[in-house]
Amino acid sequence: MQRIANLLAIKDGKVLLLQKPRRGWYVAPGGKMESGESIYEAATREFYEETNITAHNAHLKGTYTMVIKEGERVVDEWMLYTFITTQITGEAFTETREGTLAWHPIEALKTLPMAEGDRTNLLFAVSHKGMQYGTFEYTTDFELLNEHIQQSIE
Repeated sequence: MQRIANLLAIKDGKVLLLQKPRRGWYVAPGGKMESGESIYEAATREFYEETNITAHNAHLKGTYTMVIKEGERVVDEWMLYTFITTQITGEAFTETREGTLAWHPIEALKTLPMAEGDRTNLLFAVSHKGMQYGTFEYTTDFELLNEHIQQSIE
């Protein structure tokens, strides 16, 4: 099973998002974990590689199982670990091979085009204490079929 870690930076009421060219959807910068890497190391490394910004004191806000289904058959499944930070250093790229980076008002998370599971987890990350856990089931076209969410509050 593939493991993905992403990180959402928050600064001055804005979040740094990457707009992916394929669908035009917005995501928190992140990517695949390497062998032997902790989820924290993966999140901060991938964030730096995609943004040119160093994240400090990041903390985990969500752990999710992502399932892609074709009819009743599971065709792909991965784990996603979402971190946030308010402490960053460096100047962000504006464009990378992964897409376009820009700061957006936190409220834009409610309306920007993105996978609905990402919207759920990023909105939780910026507006709630504690941790969120969940499973998101999608079609192969990333239409949300089902979500099952649990939370623990600090």
